[in-house]
Amino acid sequence: MEKKKILIYAHYYFPDVASTGQILKELAEGMLDKFDVTVICVVPSYLGTVEEKYKEKRFYRENINGVEVLRIRVPEFSKESTVSRVKNILSYFFGAIRATFKVGKQDYVFSISQPPVLGGLIGVWGKWVKHAKYIYNIQDFNPEQTMAVNYSNNKLVLKLMMLLDKFSCKRSNLVITVGRDLVETLNKRFKYKKVPKCAFINNWIDEKEIYPLPSDDENVLAFKRRNDLDNKFVIMYSGNIGLYYDLPNLMNVIKRFRKGTTKSGEYETGCKTSDGREVVFAFVGSGSMLDTLVDYKKRHNMENVVFIPYQEKEDLIYSLNSADVHWCVNAKGIKGVSVPSKCYGVMSAGKPVLGVLEENSEARLIIEETKCGLCCEPGDYDAVARNIEWFVENAESKEIAQMGKNGREYLVKNLSKDISVKKYIDAILEA
Repeated sequence: MEKKKILIYAHYYFPDVASTGQILKELAEGMLDKFDVTVICVVPSYLGTVEEKYKEKRFYRENINGVEVLRIRVPEFSKESTVSRVKNILSYFFGAIRATFKVGKQDYVFSISQPPVLGGLIGVWGKWVKHAKYIYNIQDFNPEQTMAVNYSNNKLVLKLMMLLDKFSCKRSNLVITVGRDLVETLNKRFKYKKVPKCAFINNWIDEKEIYPLPSDDENVLAFKRRNDLDNKFVIMYSGNIGLYYDLPNLMNVIKRFRKGTTKSGEYETGCKTSDGREVVFAFVGSGSMLDTLVDYKKRHNMENVVFIPYQEKEDLIYSLNSADVHWCVNAKGIKGVSVPSKCYGVMSAGKPVLGVLEENSEARLIIEETKCGLCCEPGDYDAVARNIEWFVENAESKEIAQMGKNGREYLVKNLSKDISVKKYIDAILEA
């Protein structure tokens, strides 16, 4: 039987370190038994720079593990410059429109909700041009996300964004969301009337690539030595250091645990566990808020905060295993809008989760159902501090170790790559 053809629009794709790019790579390769897969994406540029080998032509063709990849050259950008980011995004958008004519007949078109709104419109375009069925994968709802963090208060722009993204939903043959709370958001968008056909499938991580390692693993120890984490109790944030995570306010909570001060509620000699390990807060990644956090650390002399660059995918297992506890956070208002994928990596590594998430949001539901961590509401900074203190005071307890085991066991049974990819295949073929 001849395989069906599917075209995936992916703003970022492997080897870019964007979480959606990694997920789409695994999805594309996981569907090769059922589909001939073509991906339209930008040249590797998630961190803002473009290699010289991608600066000569407008389009580049590659084959990565059986997936045909058509890359679009885009201008370099700074994550701190809105103008340069907009230019980069628009270059991808119009480049993807042109690139659609460079791939052959397609039975299905698949796009994600990134870039905001434009990702959906590209999918509608592909459906029309290719006379194909269209699957719209909503990783983040916009303009809801924009409104949640007050990124824009322009009512005209926000109304236009909503109209355009609802248009993309209506024109799809199937909307796939990544959280139960996101399904509810879709229903609310359409006031529970004539809601587009929808499926819910969790994101995932490859549990065969990320798994628990012993504390004396050579690569884990090497990572700790390189980043001054040796013999310390590490509370880690790993991922995009962006707008949607309330990180500046969490830094204000972390400041309570710094050393070298005699203020009430802070630690004169530094916060330590019962076995004498100093508590360190590590931020691994990059993003638009990184400079803000670095500046905050300098102004407040927070010696127990370290910043570490993005890790290559093959090294992610070592950075995740170097922490004792991992943050999984969202700002207030993100419930029903976005699901932090970092939760899956933490669970896969068998580490407990320090959640700052709204009640009934997808990630919090998973954490509470599996008992793999502690959660509190965004904005309740005293509760955040109490949960940090609990982990510090129980650093050597069996309870913390059991949290990590709970998360790993649940992920392997329910949130593995193979399980989720099969759900995507079934949903697409039934669209």
